[in-house]
Formats: sequence, C-alpha cells, structure tokens
Amino acid sequence: MSRWVGQPSIKGSTEAVRMALLTLNTIGITFVWGVEQTYCTPYLLSLGLTKSKTSLVWIAGPLSGLIVQPIVGALADESTSKWGRRKPFIIVGSILSAFCLLTLGFTKEIVGYFIPDAKAAQSMTIYTAVLAIYAVDFSINAVMSAARSLVVDTLPIEKQQTGSAWGSRMSAIGHGIAYATGAVDLPSILGTALGDSQFKQLTVIAALGLVFTCGVTAWAVTERILVASRHDPRKDNGGFKVVSQIWSTIVHLPPRIRAICMAQFWAWIGWFPFLFYSTTWIGETYFRYDAVHAAKDSGDALGEIGRVGSEAFIVYSVITFFGSWILPMVIRSPDDESYTQRPPKSLQGIVEKLNEYKPDLLTAWMCAHATFAAAMFFAPFATSFRFATLLVCLCGLPWNIASWAPSAFLGVEVNKLSGATGHNGSYRRLSHDSNMELDDMGSPSGPSVLDPEGSRSGSRSNPTGQLSGVYFGILNIYTTIPQFIGTIISTVVFSILEPGKSPELAHNAHPDEHHSTDGPNAISVCLFIGACSAVVAVFATRKLKFL
Repeated sequence: MSRWVGQPSIKGSTEAVRMALLTLNTIGITFVWGVEQTYCTPYLLSLGLTKSKTSLVWIAGPLSGLIVQPIVGALADESTSKWGRRKPFIIVGSILSAFCLLTLGFTKEIVGYFIPDAKAAQSMTIYTAVLAIYAVDFSINAVMSAARSLVVDTLPIEKQQTGSAWGSRMSAIGHGIAYATGAVDLPSILGTALGDSQFKQLTVIAALGLVFTCGVTAWAVTERILVASRHDPRKDNGGFKVVSQIWSTIVHLPPRIRAICMAQFWAWIGWFPFLFYSTTWIGETYFRYDAVHAAKDSGDALGEIGRVGSEAFIVYSVITFFGSWILPMVIRSPDDESYTQRPPKSLQGIVEKLNEYKPDLLTAWMCAHATFAAAMFFAPFATSFRFATLLVCLCGLPWNIASWAPSAFLGVEVNKLSGATGHNGSYRRLSHDSNMELDDMGSPSGPSVLDPEGSRSGSRSNPTGQLSGVYFGILNIYTTIPQFIGTIISTVVFSILEPGKSPELAHNAHPDEHHSTDGPNAISVCLFIGACSAVVAVFATRKLKFL
C-alpha cells in the first residue's frame, strides 16, 4: 500500500498561467533539441565526417532514450525525496545538459588547450564532439522523462489533453525561438562575448535557457511526496529490479496502451529523419540549386547552412505555434465521453453545434500520419529551396498532433488504470491562495497522508497512476527503437548515394574525397522511406478504434 503526503499544486492565478508554468521547461528542452537538430549534423560534416558516419552518431538519441527515460521513470516512481519524485531529476539533468552543451560548442578550444598541434587535435576534436552529443542526449532525456511524468502526476484525467496541448505549445515556442535565433547573424548582434561563431553562441543561449525554464517549473510546481510505496513482487530481483519491472510491464501492457505504442513506433520511423536531417536537407538544396557563388564560398558554411535551414523552419514554427493553440479547440479530447465541460448559456447553442462537427483526436492523429506521408513522398523531387521549404511546412500541423496525441491518449489510459474515471478530480482553488491544487482523493479538506489504494473505492478522482513514469518510459522505448531503425536505414542510404565528405561543408578535405551531387539528395530518399512508414502508422493508429 502506497502512502503520500500533501497534494499537487501549481502557482498562478489563472489556468493559463498554471499550465504555462507547469510546461515551461518544454521551451528549454525543445530549444536544445532545435539547436542540436539544426546545427549538429552540419557541424559534424564540417569536422570532416561523412554522412554515413554522422548518421551513426545519431544513435545517441535513440540509445539515450531507450536507456535513460525508462530507468529514470522507474527510479522517479519510487523516489521518496522531500523535493518530490520528478523535480530533482529535472534540475540535476538540466545542469548536466547545460555543461555538456557548452563543451559541445567550444570543443575546438577545449581540445586545443590540451593539444596545441592543430593536425593532432583534429581527430580528438571529432571524438570530443561526438561524446558531448551523447552526453547532451543522455542528460536531456532524463529531463524529458521527469518533465512528462510531472504533467501526468499533477493534472486530473480530464486535463490530460489540455496539459499535453500546452506541452505542444511550449514545444512550438521553443523550436520557434531556436530557429529564429539560428536564422539571424548572432555574432554581428552580440559581438564575441558569447563566442566567435553562430554555433558557439547558440549553445550558450540554449544552456542558459534550459536551466532557467527548468528552474521556473521546479519553483512553480509542488509535488505530493511518496512516503512508502506499495510492495510489488515484480521488483524483487536485486540489482536488476528496475529492468525487471520495465520488462514485466512491457510484457503485460494493456491492449490500448500497446496499440498506442505501436502507432508511435511506425510514426517515428518517419519522423526521425525529418527531425534530424531536414534543416541540413534544406540547406544543401539551397546550396546546390539556388545559392550564388558568394554564398558557396562563404568562410562560415556551417553558419550559412544553419541559417538557411533555420529561416525555413521559422515558417514551420509559426505554423506549429498557431496549430498548437487552435487544434486543441477543434479536436475532441479522448475523454470527452466521460467528461464534457459545460459552456456558458449564452454560447451553449453555438458550442454544441460546433461539437457535432469536431473530429476526435484519434481521427486527427490518423490524418496527421497521412499528411506527413503525402508531403515526404515528394522530397526526392525537390530541386529548389522554396519547394523543400513548402514540403517541410506541410508537416507543421501533423507534428503538432504527433507531439500531443500519444501523451494525451497514454495519460488518459494511465489515469484510468489508477481509478481516475470521472471529472471529480479536477483542480480546485483553496481559499484565495494563488496556487492551483488537485482534489486529493479524500475529504475536501484532504488528509495529510494520502492512501490511493485504500481511497479508490471512496473516490474515483485519483490524479495520477503511481507508475506513470514507467508507462511513459515504455512509450519512449517505442519511440527510440524506430530511431535505431532510421539510423540504420540512413547509414545504408548515405553509404550508397553519398559515400564521400560534404562538398558544401568539408572545405579542408581534398576534392577527391567529396561525394557527388548528381542524382537525388540522400536525405530526401530517407524522408521518402519515412513516408512509407507513416502510411503503416495510419493503419496501426486505426486499431485503437476497435479496442
């Protein structure tokens, strides 16, 4: 039997403020991902790596997600820290990520300090940069795992879609800030105080932004404290108890949760090359078909490709930002059958009329897969920067839905497993305090020690399932395994179509080492293969209709 102290609460005078504070750390997280996805591939290519070797570096993302998120989720589920189950992982992880980001941005200077000889330092610079990328991915995944579970732990069942939608909005803001800052010439604006190149300054800004946003969320959210966890015989396996618990949970996944995970699996085979290579693809398309010779001969080709890709993704970010606000208003929540918010009487007729035509989230998720597939099928035929940008922008709304649909569905299922089936657990205000708080499954006044197992029969408003970290860690496993598959696919494609070094970025390499630019862009072929997988995701998602 698990015992708890306190109840979840969020500072803020309005729901919008409270939701913003709860998900603010998503801005810092996605800013880091935006910088990594925009600049790290061209950065590694500029160091002399081939595309096939660069694709192997990106195993860091799925590997860290596969290892870190489930383990951090399981450890956090059992944490009895007085600071809460999730916040310590968010704070420590953000500090480690910031340190590793700075190491990545200033790799050449750090290596040069210890190895003065430039030729001897070249290989060590590559190794250090790769290790820094791995360290960033591992630490940021710990932050992501805890942040996602914090939303599920804090909000009641009927607010899960709202929380996921706010996370999607903050993600759009984070990406928008990353692409906007990447599109401008930072050294000419900020000088050299934060570094003498675009990439260095971005890593500094990303590091500071991550620590700040995570700190604000940790300050604003109060978690309920786990005093003692219920004994689970699945965990009696010595040092392997966490792995054993994760494996046992995977084997015994409820049918709907398994279906959600499979839909995510097929979708992410398509999204992985899009997220990691599309800015590089747009930059290369620009250099090959649209750029003038002055741009091609630029001394900062890395900055040029990054800025071109960022400029295209600013439009994409604007679409995702507005989509993250509008789509939740026009799409029915997966728990609408059990809870419907009553509109004001003056608007009741209009709202009820509009609700008749609202698509459900499941249908919207299927349409998102189909739209993404349709756009990426044309990627190999893009021979202009503008057409490539158009295809990327068409994926903005699908990414909105892909960002929040799996978490919303899983949040509802996890809360159902914990007994939260009604809307009685919606948050309430205590006196005139500015904090948002949740009913705590007991009397309105709330006991100081909560007993969810014993109270379940008396209340159906349990705000969270104790194992939300494990279930979201498992969802992440189904998100990261496709990334391994995508890495293997891209490595094979790059090795066949573009086996040499980048002619746009590897200026120090001999011309004979450069790959040919004839034929389709290798990245566009990877995007096309991802589109085929997105078609499979449509049918995998459709299975949820029958479970």
